[in-house]
Amino acid sequence: MAKLRVGVVSPEREIWSGEADMVIAKTVDGEIGIMPEHAPVLGVLVEGGVLRIKREGESDLAAAVHGGFISVANNDVSILAEGAELASEIDIAAAKDALQRAQASIEADNEDADARLEAKRAAARLRAAGEEV
Repeated sequence: MAKLRVGVVSPEREIWSGEADMVIAKTVDGEIGIMPEHAPVLGVLVEGGVLRIKREGESDLAAAVHGGFISVANNDVSILAEGAELASEIDIAAAKDALQRAQASIEADNEDADARLEAKRAAARLRAAGEEV
């Protein structure tokens, strides 16, 4: 069976690359699942989404993705993220603390766009790490 060639990069570094059976990402148009032989597509990733990479015979990979794009063509999947973290790299305690601080800022000033952005990112980190939010 055909495989996908997947690359996840951010401006700072290559997050992950390898072969996969399926990629699931959240775009501004909704969640999209990519399997081999998928039609070409270009999508805008949501801020604070979770990317899932499914690999037969191996554990799934999850990553918190903070905006960017997904491009699919000829079994190549490129995720060009403004920021991304693999679940295995996430400090859960720090993410919980960041979420609590952001929520407190939002409660104090409902118009605080920076706090809303930080809350989305912290929640995505926690969801990618398998935590309830």
